[in-house]
Amino acid sequence: MKYDFSARAHTLLSSQLLSIRTQTRRGSMISLAEELPAEELFPLSLLAETASTVISADAGALQYGDPEGYGPLREWLTGDWLKAKGVAVAEGGVLLTTGSQQAIDLLSRVYIDPGDCVLVENPTSPGMLQALRMQGAVIIPVQGDRDGLLPDHLRSQILQYRPKMLYAAPSFTNPSGVLWNLTRRKEILELCIAHDVLIVEDDSYGDLHFERYNEHPLGKYPSLYALENVSDGGHVLYIGSFSKTVAPALRTGWAAGSRELISVMAAAKQMADWQSSSLNQRLLHHLLDVSAFDLREHIKLLNREYHTRFKLMIELLKRPAWKQSSYELPVGGMFLWVSLPDGMDVHALLRCALGKGVAFLPGPLCSVDGGGQYIRLNFTHPGRDELLLGMNLMSEAVTEFTARS
Repeated sequence: MKYDFSARAHTLLSSQLLSIRTQTRRGSMISLAEELPAEELFPLSLLAETASTVISADAGALQYGDPEGYGPLREWLTGDWLKAKGVAVAEGGVLLTTGSQQAIDLLSRVYIDPGDCVLVENPTSPGMLQALRMQGAVIIPVQGDRDGLLPDHLRSQILQYRPKMLYAAPSFTNPSGVLWNLTRRKEILELCIAHDVLIVEDDSYGDLHFERYNEHPLGKYPSLYALENVSDGGHVLYIGSFSKTVAPALRTGWAAGSRELISVMAAAKQMADWQSSSLNQRLLHHLLDVSAFDLREHIKLLNREYHTRFKLMIELLKRPAWKQSSYELPVGGMFLWVSLPDGMDVHALLRCALGKGVAFLPGPLCSVDGGGQYIRLNFTHPGRDELLLGMNLMSEAVTEFTARS
């Protein structure tokens, strides 16, 4: 039969992001495109021990659980881990989700009506753009620089469009790697409070940094959620994930904020999947709270290795093929945001690169208007040898296009 899909479904069927992900699943393809951590750094032995212990100890691990998530893991999260970040969460103010992407999707379902205006950093997360487009939101870009969003432009966009929400990732924005300074964080927060705009603060990459930035007693800039310091009824929904720091397949993220907001998101979650995997959450809790695994030390390990891979990518970008390209050096995150020479067709470049066996993410997929001469390169997933080979293939593709022009 001829299937009559909804108008919104066509935004998925025509998604180049989906096409890229499908092609990068080929075994021989080197992917610099995706948001993947280094799998060789997963705590495999401890996870294996944890799985055996959790499953053999209690058959309830395989039973349905609470829609809000496994209680002991929520307590661990809102206890030492978030408190060390200056984040205080009211009882009932946290929801465990299937990764941070589901937190974004659930909020979009319950908070955004078709035609509502939503502000986003530009460039921003391609997954976030997809979720908003599926809800029929009118997406409004906000300009920024290396210190974060520009307060004057945010103010003008708020006054012109009267948005319901701002989505932002102040700590190592995807894809640009921007780290907002403390002044910008305070200015953006004050503007949104004054105009009653909900901020969705994505901190999925915040723990992945290459150096300590000690302007704050916590050893890093505080989150917008911590700066507002309102555990209930505030203007910030704080979301994050264990996917980038432990293992993506555990599919465990969180949303922390107002109990009213969390309760409505939890109701939507019951309709979507009832609950995220109770088994995965029990495994994660045992790993974090009972086993010998030390998450803070593991993150230090990740940061040392990712910094090494980052420096390797920077050295490879000094080759002649990239002499007309430019980029800013982030101090954390998972990506390098590279500006290509004017006139270079990034989509045609991708087709050439795929033919050589390497993939990257075209910058237009991270842009509200789909324009731009940027590409996003991931340096955390490929091993050092694979990264070297992948960048060599990228250089070949760029050289071909430069020669043609």
